[in-house]
Amino acid sequence: MNAPRNLEFAPPDLPLRDDVRRLGALVGDMLAEQESPAFLEEVEQVRTTAIARRQNGSDIQSLAQLLDGLEPAHAQALVRAFSTYFQVVNIAERVHRIRRRRDYQRTGGDTPQPDSLHDALRRLRKAGVEPTELLEWLERVDIEPVFTAHPTEAVRRALLEKEQIMVAALVDDLDGTRTPGERAADLARFRMALTSTWQTADSSPVRPTVDDEREHVGFYLTEVLYRIMPAFYETLEHALGESFGIASELPRLLRFGTWVGGDMDGNPNVDATTIRNTLDAQRRAILGKYAAELQQLASVLTQSTGVAGVDEAVFERLEQYRALLPQAAASSRPRHADMPYRLLLELMRARLLATLEDQAVGYGSPDEFAQDLDLVRKSLEHNRGVHAGWFSVRRLVWRLRTFGFHLARLDVRQESTVHARAIAAALGDEQWEGRDPVEQAGILAGHAGEGEPLPQAGDEGNKRLDAVFQALGDARRRHGADALGAYIISMARSRADVLAVLALARRGGLVDEAGRVPLDIAPLFETVDDLHHGPDTLRDLFADPVYREHLQARGNVQMVMLGYSDSGKDGGIAASRWSLQRAQVELLQVAEEHGIRLTFFHGRGGSLSRGGSKTTRAVDASPRGSVDGRLRVTEQGEAIHRKFGIRALALRSLEQTTGAVLVSSIRPRPPEPREARWREVMDTVAEASSVAYRALVGAPRFMDYFRSATPIDVIERMTLGSRPSRRLGQDAALSNLRAIPWVFAWSQARAVIPGWYGVGSGLQAAAEQHGEEVLREMAADWPFFRTFLDDLAMVLAKGDMGIAEMFSRLSGDELHGEFFPRISDEHAHTRQWLLRLNGHEFLLQHDQRLALSIRLRNPYVDPISVLQADLLRRWRASGREDDDLLRALVASVNGVSQGVQNTG
Repeated sequence: MNAPRNLEFAPPDLPLRDDVRRLGALVGDMLAEQESPAFLEEVEQVRTTAIARRQNGSDIQSLAQLLDGLEPAHAQALVRAFSTYFQVVNIAERVHRIRRRRDYQRTGGDTPQPDSLHDALRRLRKAGVEPTELLEWLERVDIEPVFTAHPTEAVRRALLEKEQIMVAALVDDLDGTRTPGERAADLARFRMALTSTWQTADSSPVRPTVDDEREHVGFYLTEVLYRIMPAFYETLEHALGESFGIASELPRLLRFGTWVGGDMDGNPNVDATTIRNTLDAQRRAILGKYAAELQQLASVLTQSTGVAGVDEAVFERLEQYRALLPQAAASSRPRHADMPYRLLLELMRARLLATLEDQAVGYGSPDEFAQDLDLVRKSLEHNRGVHAGWFSVRRLVWRLRTFGFHLARLDVRQESTVHARAIAAALGDEQWEGRDPVEQAGILAGHAGEGEPLPQAGDEGNKRLDAVFQALGDARRRHGADALGAYIISMARSRADVLAVLALARRGGLVDEAGRVPLDIAPLFETVDDLHHGPDTLRDLFADPVYREHLQARGNVQMVMLGYSDSGKDGGIAASRWSLQRAQVELLQVAEEHGIRLTFFHGRGGSLSRGGSKTTRAVDASPRGSVDGRLRVTEQGEAIHRKFGIRALALRSLEQTTGAVLVSSIRPRPPEPREARWREVMDTVAEASSVAYRALVGAPRFMDYFRSATPIDVIERMTLGSRPSRRLGQDAALSNLRAIPWVFAWSQARAVIPGWYGVGSGLQAAAEQHGEEVLREMAADWPFFRTFLDDLAMVLAKGDMGIAEMFSRLSGDELHGEFFPRISDEHAHTRQWLLRLNGHEFLLQHDQRLALSIRLRNPYVDPISVLQADLLRRWRASGREDDDLLRALVASVNGVSQGVQNTG
């Protein structure tokens, strides 16, 4: 199979092995109790059969015979049983990552954890970076993960909270210092959460609303990231002091964004109302967190005037607030009269609550709240209060700098054709969409600048867009400019697409006091062709006087979003990766020519074919100069849960990202003279692989094959997200299908075609044209190519051609015979080339920890996949009318997603 049978845990990972065994036994006890001992015996028989199949390299039939024709309810119970096993494996691995982090921290900094902030700063110091240079760069750093509503893992909030309980029960005894009684209590806590999870449905039977998606993302923002933000800055402070002797005040390095409530592209449920509701809900959430923290601070800062000194400014502010908030002041307890900090904090809380209710006495901005906090903080500094509450006040200051009064910046996204149809209706020009973009831009210039606004139009499209820009204008006035992110144009192909947004925004009333549109507009280059033409589009845009005036008002900073999803779906993984790499280089050159600072917004997903990769490797592999202190990237699907589901791991993820950005920006890798030749070779790889990929997916009957050889028809019925699987009003052609269900379906079928197909053909063509030695050289010395091959190894290791063949046979003999041999041959070809270039004997030889992780899950994922294929065949035979079979299928999709990961 994909890994040697004798792959063993390394000594540092032996505790993980023990945890997996212990928790696996606990799952077995729970299954015997909740179902029956006979059910547990059946689960064990299936599991051992799956293990034997992997070890012996035998076909899938022995496992298929065990699972054939089961009653839907029984099949669903088996699916959930296996899902529960690798749920605890997931938890055990996450807890082990926390254990390893603590092991490094116990060394006292002698051996910093790789990719930590301490490690990154030590590397910079060794590279000759001076403290003044580092401080200058810290002022420029702007890292912004942006959460999007594309769930390919339907984790309910109730289950997220139970997972937190299970993690805490394990983490409490990581040091091995618990008493037997405490360990028994920990085990009982874990068992309670585990059993309660078993008794809770994996996903809701009702499709989530935008409000539900906002709540889901809000869990990570308010329950995880809010909690860890001070710890991030404290860690950075410690690392700066250790490596550079720096002890100065830190600027804000991190902030967060969201698409939930603003991503209109193809989603009829997102509009002006969801924009308003989202910003209001986020404001309530973050102000509520601050109010609770002020209440806690009031119980900490109880300094009495007769014992500790207090700055006069505190008394002055206290008197101001007593006059401003007389009712709140009257409710203060008389016995607290000698505690000025406590009294002021209580009145600050009252003013914050007034802000929440939009009262005139509320805070006008986060800056006003920050001034109050700074006043308290400075008084503590001046009066020997650093160890008497100063650190707690500073923690709130760091949270405020990160989250403001808005929690996360809201992006808005819409497709260019929606704008074009609205412009056509407003101008009464039925030929508008067919006109040359240069002609369109010339007409739009008069409406996008200070000329005559676009005419009003009564059609539904224009009404919706007017309402959106009105909502954005109101939001800017009510929530502040920091609450709004970028306006992203999907399928942007010309400067006319950008000028259209300016014209529509101006008509909708989104203008500032100077009459300018206060909006960052980001074209999204998605397909391979769009990426190829992106530099010309940007050059044309920068040459436009109307847009250049707009850009000058925005500080001459331009955001460009790069689409990993559609480029992969369009041209295959190699063409996508290379088009994105090349486009960044060329876009940077265009920006430099025009004196514009470029910010790249990476639209990555969880899977390899949608840009999924470890952040540190992705940053390291990016073109020189493309990071420049800034990183904006989408986080979606199971990637959010994996990176930010547990506080300690969320902290680790943010450390890794920040460290990678600092190293890549301050000391990028030196220029590589061989890279010019490597780019030519990569051109060949990309072109040949794309030809092979498009020959497959563009074949006349391939979409029929796709719809029968994957569970796409189940996925389309699932209640995973509020957005349809394809853009509204469009047919089921590949070009109209969303990238997420496309990738998700192939991952479920374990073929994972979007993640590798065509690469073998591309490498073969490059070897024939340029020689194999240059490919080996690239694999060894070029971070871009090395990362690409490593990512391929991961996706190939998670696939399974035996199971993929089972799904393929669901398409019928004719389609199976036409397509599966091509898929199987290219898979073998790609795998062979990958091992050959890396000099490896098996996949993931360079990352045996990941290889072991996959091996731990295979005995549980494989049976679910086999069950899914059988259930799918029977459900389709019923005319897709059997709801019991559908429920079991939905459980299997959730199960495979949790087990395989990186699926969407």
